[in-house]
Amino acid sequence: MKLDKSLTFGVLDQSPIRSGETAAEGLKETVKLAQATEKLGYARYWVAEHHNSHSFAGTSPEVLVGQIAARTSTITVGSGGVMLPHYSALKVAEQFRALDSFYPGRIELGIGRAPGSDHLTAAALSYPRPQMDVNLFPQQVIDLLSFLAGQIDKDHVFAGIRAQAGPDPETTPTVWLLGSSDYSARLAAVIGLPFAFADFFGTTGRHGPMVAELYRKEFQPSNYQREPRINVAVQALCAPTEGEALFLAGSRNISKAGSILEEHRARIPEDEAEDYPPVRHGLIAPEEAAEFPLTEKAREYIEGLKIGYLDGDPAQVKTKITDIAEIYGAQDVSVVTTCYSYEYRRRSYELIAEAFGLEPRP
Repeated sequence: MKLDKSLTFGVLDQSPIRSGETAAEGLKETVKLAQATEKLGYARYWVAEHHNSHSFAGTSPEVLVGQIAARTSTITVGSGGVMLPHYSALKVAEQFRALDSFYPGRIELGIGRAPGSDHLTAAALSYPRPQMDVNLFPQQVIDLLSFLAGQIDKDHVFAGIRAQAGPDPETTPTVWLLGSSDYSARLAAVIGLPFAFADFFGTTGRHGPMVAELYRKEFQPSNYQREPRINVAVQALCAPTEGEALFLAGSRNISKAGSILEEHRARIPEDEAEDYPPVRHGLIAPEEAAEFPLTEKAREYIEGLKIGYLDGDPAQVKTKITDIAEIYGAQDVSVVTTCYSYEYRRRSYELIAEAFGLEPRP
């Protein structure tokens, strides 16, 4: 099959954990999947940031980026993303300048404004310092870009401070702004940065295309990006048949509904709660997910999410991804695939690569 030249494909990996297994196993599978998808022809591999999570192992994208880049050779590796309000712009610039020194031209830095955790965990990440005012996020982004390029304005309070010793770098990581609302889209447009929209949440697709259009209309050319560039991250699970894809997706769906189920169990009488077992930490097997008792509210929640998921056989998934990319006007597509088995997860990426005719880069 011929490759759709208008699309660049990447992976967004949240490092899922199976129930009963350790975070170490999830992290090792992330590296293994990066090696596999590089061979399949995917152009980029982004890793996420979550804290105090029972389902995802990726707490330190800057560490994972280095591990993946060291074990691959051509694929672009980056964060999807670093939650900048937890950190100083200088420290993030130092980390990614160091990564770019080892792997010049292969490092991307996706940054987000969300906490990637609950509010208590967010407070713990900055303790004993007060949490940063998120209203300072735009200034943080500008400072980060300046530190990365070694071009802090002479009137800036931090003028003269460098993220790395020596001359200005020949290459710097490409910076993307990530978001699921118009806030980051507008900021990316004003600064002139590429923008990645999180359609994969399952709850954002209804307004996502409008956000993408807003970004295009307000985009201002810059030294970073001359024209608007949109990446849309989608949740997709591909299998040889639609039935198998929907069956395997059950593990992901139960995990997504975990908070809804726990909230329900806390409110019903103790004797009724016995009919709804607590959701175990991590992904459960699809066989167990198929039999898992759901409250009506949890069932409705899952059905609502499934509308935005691109699950199916190769032909179905190809059509859905193509349609989504066209609706968003996206040049780049990042695929999020979460299921219980690593082998089925890898196979999903393989089937999508075959459907679009991807070939490994030299």
